[in-house]
Formats: sequence, structure tokens, C-alpha cells
Amino acid sequence: MSVERLRVLRELADRGTIGAVASALSMTPSAVSQQLKVLAKEAGVALLEPDGRRVRLTDAGHALVVRADEVLAAMERAVAEMAHYRGSPRGRVRVAVFPSGGALLLPHVLTALADSGVDVVASDEDVPPTGVARLLADYDIVLTHRDERAPSVAGTRVAARILMREPIDVVVAPTHRLARKSAVTPAELADETWISVRGGFPVDDVLNSIATVTGVEPRVAQRLNEFRVIETLVAADYGVALMPRFAVAHPGLAVLRLSGVRAARSYELATRPHAERRPAIAAVLSAFHAAARQVTAE
Repeated sequence: MSVERLRVLRELADRGTIGAVASALSMTPSAVSQQLKVLAKEAGVALLEPDGRRVRLTDAGHALVVRADEVLAAMERAVAEMAHYRGSPRGRVRVAVFPSGGALLLPHVLTALADSGVDVVASDEDVPPTGVARLLADYDIVLTHRDERAPSVAGTRVAARILMREPIDVVVAPTHRLARKSAVTPAELADETWISVRGGFPVDDVLNSIATVTGVEPRVAQRLNEFRVIETLVAADYGVALMPRFAVAHPGLAVLRLSGVRAARSYELATRPHAERRPAIAAVLSAFHAAARQVTAE
């Protein structure tokens, strides 16, 4: 089986449509379809089946994708090993980070890898945990976050490493009735108006936990995923909010610990399985772990 055809199959598993694969690989849709037909002939079994106006992988197709991951990873390791014989780890590593996590950790990572020969190319991607597998079609490493009680993003084609835990606190305006308290219970927040993030993200999961404890559906006035905007609205007393502890930057906010409910998000680093065998990727993963230790120690 051709390595390039295996790559096309993996791209289809990641991106979902032949058109998306064609765009990613700078091919025509007909060329992609032809490559997949040849691969099916080589495999001696159907790899695709109709799904409305599209196609989807058969069980055999899904099984072959897992083997394609292994073959392509082995090739990448071979290239990396040859680079190792030429000296220290080198190469470009594509990294996706959610914005607040990137702001917290990325400066430390870039400083640690300066002049190392490892070129980190970072992009901000704020997606729920369910979107991580899709991101690995375009990135070597994805820094993601989830509610600490939610399952890991790890799966058949995704390896995940816990990086750190960040508590989630309540922030209120300095004139708010609770502003002088150091901690607050869910019951004390039952009648509040909330500024929250969109559904599916860790902060909103904690808000749902508060609703479970109090039996009161939260009154959410705004849903925004930019913490700087949330802070500004809270400071102007348009509502209260949940904020990850290390993301709070507004000097005018009162920060209250939340008691009576587990409230934290877990940072995870996601890669393809065995990606850390590439020295450059291993160096970036190590730099993230060192950055997390430094931040939590401070």
C-alpha cells in the first residue's frame, strides 16, 4: 500500500469530506477519490460506503486508519532519528492553544526553546474537548482544557497527558454585596445574573454544577468566550462570573473561592499516539510541563 494513499485515507478520517481533504492536500476531489479507490483495491475490501451525498469509512476503513497512523508515525520517527544523529532535536512543531492557556504558558515555552533548533508555530484554537481530534489533522500538539470531572480527550487516535489543574473562582464587582467575602457557596449565588462562556467549555460545566447544587437554573445574561470582555462587564456590575484563577487580570475585581462544589479545569496536551518519539515534539511537550510547574509554583 502506498504511504501517500494511506495519508489520504487518514486525512479523510480527520476532515470528514473528500472536498476538505482535497483542499488540505492541494489535490482535486477527483484525484482524492481515485487514490481512495486504488487503496481499497490494494486492501481487497471496501473502505468507504455512501452516507447521503457523502461517503464515510466502513469498519475496515476505520481499522486501516489506525494502521495508517502507525505507518506514518514510524516514518516521522525515522526522519526524527536521522535528525538526532545530525545533532540536537530540530524541526517545526505546530501547536494549537486555547487563548487563556496560551497566554499563561506559551511565553515560558518559547523562552525555553529559544535557539534550540525547535521552531514552535502556535495558533489559538478555542474548541470544546470534542473538537480536539479534528485539530490534530493540522497540529502536532493541542493544548486543551476540560472540566476536571469530565473524561480525558484520549482515544484510539488521540494520546493525552494531564498538564495541570487550575481552580475556577467567582469574580464580582468591587461594589457587589459579596465583594468583601473570601469564599462563597452555591446557595449564595442562586439569584445572581451570570456572564458566562459558551456551552461545552469547562467554566460553563462548573456553572451547571452550581445549578445542580442549588436547584436553580442560572440566569445567564451574556455568553462570551473572551475573558477580558467578561471581566469588563463584571467590573461594571452587569453580572457575576466564573473565571479560571490564573486568567483573572482585571485589578478591580473581587475574587472569591467557590466552596461546596468541585470547581477546576484540567489542562491536557493532546497528540497523535507515540508522537513524543519525535525529538522536536518531545522537547515542546517537556517545555510545556516545565512551564506548568513554574506557573503553579508561583
